[in-house]
Amino acid sequence: MEHRTVNAFGWAARDPSGVLSPFKFSRRATRNTTSNSSVDTDGTMTYGGYSNIMVADEHFIIRWPENLPPHVGAPLLCAGTTTYSALRYYGLDKPGLHIGVVGLGGLGHVAVKFAKAFGSKVTVISTSVRKKKEALDTLGADAFVVSHEPEEMRAAAGSLDGIIDTVSAHHPIEPLLSLLKPHGKMVMGGAPAKPLELQVLSIITAQRTVGGSMIGGLKETQEMIDFAAEHNVLPSVEVISMNDVNEAMERLAEGDVRYRFVIDVGNTLKQE
Repeated sequence: MEHRTVNAFGWAARDPSGVLSPFKFSRRATRNTTSNSSVDTDGTMTYGGYSNIMVADEHFIIRWPENLPPHVGAPLLCAGTTTYSALRYYGLDKPGLHIGVVGLGGLGHVAVKFAKAFGSKVTVISTSVRKKKEALDTLGADAFVVSHEPEEMRAAAGSLDGIIDTVSAHHPIEPLLSLLKPHGKMVMGGAPAKPLELQVLSIITAQRTVGGSMIGGLKETQEMIDFAAEHNVLPSVEVISMNDVNEAMERLAEGDVRYRFVIDVGNTLKQE
């Protein structure tokens, strides 16, 4: 087979990089050029994050900051962009704002770190009081509210400029809206399977906004990864080998991870 060199403008061999899948979505401002199924356009099997080698279109690659460890920064390409984009798009990235983060999982803990890096006061809202110490002492949140404690919810009423809701399980959002100031914004980042109930009057009377956010475009993702490297926004990860994937999936189903598993593909799979 003839060896041919393909030039990618602005890139050199072994440059550290991150890759975004080219979904056909207007916010990406890109084109859909590859298959998102298990079989690629040339008929070969694809294994996603379990692959030992891959080929990526240069249009969907971002430059990786040298001071950001790849295994730590890997979750930023999804959870990082999702939360960063939500804060930026809805104007919740201004210093001095008071931001609430609902849920303290993979998305939530990154949302806390980005909001703090933007200079906001952050309140974590959770159903689990067990997460209070970690939210305050480890992640640097300023306050913690247990959402099923009426007194705590009443004390926090009308105090938040914005809320990033990262919970994917079905949950009542009406009590959360009461935590917003007039003109406050609630951004949905989780995706519950069942419809959520919303009393429109609580939005109308205080001119509140309920919106949604999902990942981000390539330009925004590059901005996010550079911002994270500059401001030390590092996800909490647990590195595992390929042999540990099945056990990790079981733990993930039980919520036993703080907060993202990262597979060490380079050291556990051999190139053929």
